[in-house]
Amino acid sequence: MNKQILLKSRPVGMVGKEHFETVDALLPKRLNEGELLLKARFISVDPYMRGRMNDVKSYVAPFEVGKPIVGGVVAEVVESNHIDFLPGDMVLGNLTWTELQVVNGALVKKLQKDLAPLSCYLGILGMPGLTAYFGLLHIGEPKAGETVVVSGAAGAVGSVVGQIAKIKGCRVVGIAGSDDKNAYLKNDLHFDEVINYRTTKDMSAAIATACPDGVDIYYDNVGGDISDAVLQHINKYARIIICGQISMYNSTQASVGIRPQVALIKNSAFMKGFVVSDFAEYFPEGIKQLAVWLSSGQLKHQETVMKGFDALPDAFIGLFRGDNIGKLLVEI
Repeated sequence: MNKQILLKSRPVGMVGKEHFETVDALLPKRLNEGELLLKARFISVDPYMRGRMNDVKSYVAPFEVGKPIVGGVVAEVVESNHIDFLPGDMVLGNLTWTELQVVNGALVKKLQKDLAPLSCYLGILGMPGLTAYFGLLHIGEPKAGETVVVSGAAGAVGSVVGQIAKIKGCRVVGIAGSDDKNAYLKNDLHFDEVINYRTTKDMSAAIATACPDGVDIYYDNVGGDISDAVLQHINKYARIIICGQISMYNSTQASVGIRPQVALIKNSAFMKGFVVSDFAEYFPEGIKQLAVWLSSGQLKHQETVMKGFDALPDAFIGLFRGDNIGKLLVEI
């Protein structure tokens, strides 16, 4: 069998295994000119994919019911009818959740196998790393001595944000959902302070204690009550970077929280949402710098790897339980 995973139905509320369906996918008997036969090696699961399960207008088209889930995939070229690719080459692309698939070679990028482990191209040298890099540096514009708060700090994006902020000489406060995650942030990644949001009864007070000089940059990966608390402590000319709102992706009703306008006006603060593709023309710059920091040891990364194609639905659901430290992916 050549397994493929489809979106069976659109979730209302929390996504579950019942919203996925595994089927057998057929392959053509021969490749047309320019095509590749690819075998998936690593498949990424990412929070933004939850939004694509809803039939609503967004920055990317929704998944279609009855059609394959699509996401970041590192794959091996098994057969090639493309002049630029040979069997054994490794490629990166936005591909379907399928064990073996045929694609046009123009839709994938050949990877440097000796630059970093292949999984890094879905994490620290891929979309999450670039999201951290451009969001913090191009929007946040951190300056040495400033205080940077990161929510979702132990995730694939947040963990890189905090490390880049440290490289830039900032004081970094991370918010995560377990003592193990916070120990990783403090002991391995050298965050200055950490907050466990699950065990903290008064988030605003915790922010005040961790940030005695206020918050200059807030990198928001989660939204909700955590972000409401951080906004109460922003400084003059603070920059709030809206990257994700994972706390609300499975919500069935509109969220009600504080209105940020007063805090923004009082502090002449700046709030901006973005998606990483906004910076697509600068991707080579970002990948080059991230690779330099990674090879020099200034950037560390951790992955939560699940094994086997059938683990994909569980891995995706686990994102919303906070099962992972660092990048969550599936090795096929």
